[in-house]
Amino acid sequence: MLKKIAKSQVLKRMRFENPWWESGQIDSFYGDMPRRMYFYQFQELADKTSVQRAIVLMGPRRVGKTVMLHHWVEHLIKKGHAPRKILFITVENPIYNNIGLEELFAYAKEATGENDTYKDWFVIFDEIQYLKDWNIHLKSLVESYREAKFVVSGSAAAALKYKSNESGAGRFSDFMLPPVTFYEFINMQDKGHLVRPIQLPWGDNKIPFFEASDIQQFNRLFVDYLNFGGYPEAIFSDEVRNNPGRFIRQDVIDKVLLKDLPSLYGIADVQELNSLFTTIAFNSGQEFSLSTLSQQSGASKNSIKKYLAYLEAAFLIQIVQRIDQSGKRFRRNNFFKIYLTNPSLRGALFSPIDPLDELMGAMAETAIFSQWMHRQNFTPFYSRWSKGEVDMVGINKTNLKPLWVLEIKWSDRYVKEPKKLTSLLAFCKKNNLTQALVTTISYSDVKIVDGIQITFTPCATYAYTVGLNTISQ
Repeated sequence: MLKKIAKSQVLKRMRFENPWWESGQIDSFYGDMPRRMYFYQFQELADKTSVQRAIVLMGPRRVGKTVMLHHWVEHLIKKGHAPRKILFITVENPIYNNIGLEELFAYAKEATGENDTYKDWFVIFDEIQYLKDWNIHLKSLVESYREAKFVVSGSAAAALKYKSNESGAGRFSDFMLPPVTFYEFINMQDKGHLVRPIQLPWGDNKIPFFEASDIQQFNRLFVDYLNFGGYPEAIFSDEVRNNPGRFIRQDVIDKVLLKDLPSLYGIADVQELNSLFTTIAFNSGQEFSLSTLSQQSGASKNSIKKYLAYLEAAFLIQIVQRIDQSGKRFRRNNFFKIYLTNPSLRGALFSPIDPLDELMGAMAETAIFSQWMHRQNFTPFYSRWSKGEVDMVGINKTNLKPLWVLEIKWSDRYVKEPKKLTSLLAFCKKNNLTQALVTTISYSDVKIVDGIQITFTPCATYAYTVGLNTISQ
């Protein structure tokens, strides 16, 4: 007769996962890791015990959610909260199978001996998506134990977003942790001294910006970022740096495509989904249509729509909609661009790139879009018409007209030949824009062409500035 896992074994595992119950501090493995810049925003939200809401920490695999949660535990202890009233449970661990969240909470009280009250507990459930109907369990906990704080996390952002929106209204607050920004990538390595603040000319004003003291060195770091910089572990591990494909492909892509999405959504044809994502990754930043994706991946258009929704919700891709030369949206979104949310994904699937690679322009564009995609309440567009195209357009939310325009180039040639930016100039004239920004490899300059001020700045410093502004906002 098979033996049931004894409660004593469950309690033993809990004690192992919560070493601070005895030592008063988190494991040095987590303590020695640098904090994500997003930690302080998360901490501010998670610390609020006066608001009866659970925090749902979402994000793709390996971007540092578990590390951030341990840093929050460390913060709580230093703030004076009782270590034995801080519970961390990895729901994914098989030993917790078929045990509900409320029962796990009760077990923790027994394991710590803190049986007198539910007050002032901080309860963390990591990888929550592996518990069936987790949203129902969590909502019940929040409503039943009003003096405890609950935080959950999970990598399958698609499932978490769906479930938290579906039944957690008024009880859950979502927090998205994106891949590492280029700004974080630089500062995690203590390379912030390579840039200095400047005032960038913009019309009659000047805007805060950054420039590199050594643009060649800064560009080398930018290429490193494209190849493996989206993941904190890759930044500090020589093993991962030397073989990013193995680490990212197996631990990030394969688990999402072969495990998370199929198991949570009942996707039967995993090969079809994998083929679609591979096609997108190889062509990140290119324009697609449902027809072309269907032809290249072999999946039906209805399946393509479903897969794109899953991949976008899982924060692997971002779909960017097209507008015309006048800045108006099309009634039917027949064409659209798709970007990887993390440029490192492409190198992991295929091969790392170098500054002279023919794909460098597309990946620089992907990296810049990814800095903007981290920003909440911002929707980028691109414009294409019969005679031209521009890469990114910001739309005024009030009058729905183009507010600013960006052309992303991994080239210095247009600094000397700005009149060849014909599409950009035509778009500006059509929409009465008197200024535009164009990225380069290494040059900074300002040119006036037909009354339009074109500001040139390197891709790397632009990505750094946008990454910083995104976190600050």
